[in-house]
Amino acid sequence: MRIVLQLVTRLLLVVILCLGAATVWATVDAYHNVDRATAASAQRVSQALQTLYWQDVLLRSNITHQHILPVPQWRTVETMKSISPGICIDFEPGNDFDKPLCGQSKGIGRAPRWFAAVVKSVLGSHPVVSQPISVHAITAGTVSAIADPDVAIDLAWQHILEIINVASLMAIAIAVLASLAIAHTLAPARSIVRALQRMAHGQYRTSLPRFRSMELSLIAQAVRDLGVRLAEATEERAVLTRRLLEIRSDERRALARELHDEFGQNLTAILAFASSIEAESGQGQSGTSVAQDARMISQSTLRIMACLRDTLDRLRHPLAEELGLEASLVSLVDSLRSPATKRPLIQLDLKGDLADVRGIVATTAYRIAQECLTNSLRHSAAREILLRIERRGGEESALLISVEDDGGGDTVSVAQSTGFGLAGMRERVAAIGGSLSIARASRGLSVAATIPIAA
Repeated sequence: MRIVLQLVTRLLLVVILCLGAATVWATVDAYHNVDRATAASAQRVSQALQTLYWQDVLLRSNITHQHILPVPQWRTVETMKSISPGICIDFEPGNDFDKPLCGQSKGIGRAPRWFAAVVKSVLGSHPVVSQPISVHAITAGTVSAIADPDVAIDLAWQHILEIINVASLMAIAIAVLASLAIAHTLAPARSIVRALQRMAHGQYRTSLPRFRSMELSLIAQAVRDLGVRLAEATEERAVLTRRLLEIRSDERRALARELHDEFGQNLTAILAFASSIEAESGQGQSGTSVAQDARMISQSTLRIMACLRDTLDRLRHPLAEELGLEASLVSLVDSLRSPATKRPLIQLDLKGDLADVRGIVATTAYRIAQECLTNSLRHSAAREILLRIERRGGEESALLISVEDDGGGDTVSVAQSTGFGLAGMRERVAAIGGSLSIARASRGLSVAATIPIAA
């Protein structure tokens, strides 16, 4: 998952948790708000009744009649205005047929049943609030206020909805703005990722813009330093590989000279001696035996000389340095075709002008083609082998070598092979800044190499 999505997801989780906490707080606050409204209603009604009480007492002008209460006068519109919605007021002592006077609760939406059940089970019922009319005249009566449970829950639900709506809008705004801020802050990370991808494809010396964030600037500087070190290490490895190939080529030439000068001359002498012995051997049983031994020596010597010639051909410089790449490839394909059978069929496809391709590029291309063809003939049951050489011009300016067969094979096992042939091809290609790949063909394997002409 992308880091922006991770951060936004975590931010949304935090917002959801905050909304949950706000919901719980709003529920508890709404519950206590009903209790506060109950106490305030009792206080306001008691003050109003206290005023009515003392007015009645003054009108009667008889303080001994304190027990004569203004019962008929307290159920007025003014008293009704003092009662909060959902609160019911009762007066003691009062008439037996008097009902509690409740505040207006019309137009209040109904709360869900599950909410009412949760509130009642967790927070319980609301207490009764009693307030005396006058502290100086205790017998004047007492006002009792209690919240209607259903209306109180409906009021709490409406209060919660108002708070949650505001909180939800704020949470959405915070989430959107924070997401935009996070995306804007992490946008430079894409440049760093693209730089790392270019480095993965061999473009080690890559440039990065300057970032305002200190952390991203440090990461960018580390990426630049890593690219410089990788480029230097790659250049040093290429130089060492080229030097190794030169040393190996010199050793091959020296070994070829030694084999030609020493073994070739001695084998020629042995062949001459054997021919002389065979020619000078007389008739008779002993002469026939000596002649037969001489012929066996000659045959063995000829086989050793043929093997020596093949070894010298592989040790010497390829014909690409002498005849050119095109002629050397034609000679290579002709030499690998079996005169006894038409299988496998080796096809050579040349595209582009290869006349001026010489030097290390021609040598590398020839060696790769030679190694791939030898492996296809030796390790697979291929019936057709296609060798394609293509020169591309323009900005790419590279030589493409492709060897494809129909002998099956596993690309993973071949790519992970530790044989000297594949390792040698990789070393040669890497030494001149090229690339080598092994892929699955339609009925076999395909080995492709790209060699820059600038090498």
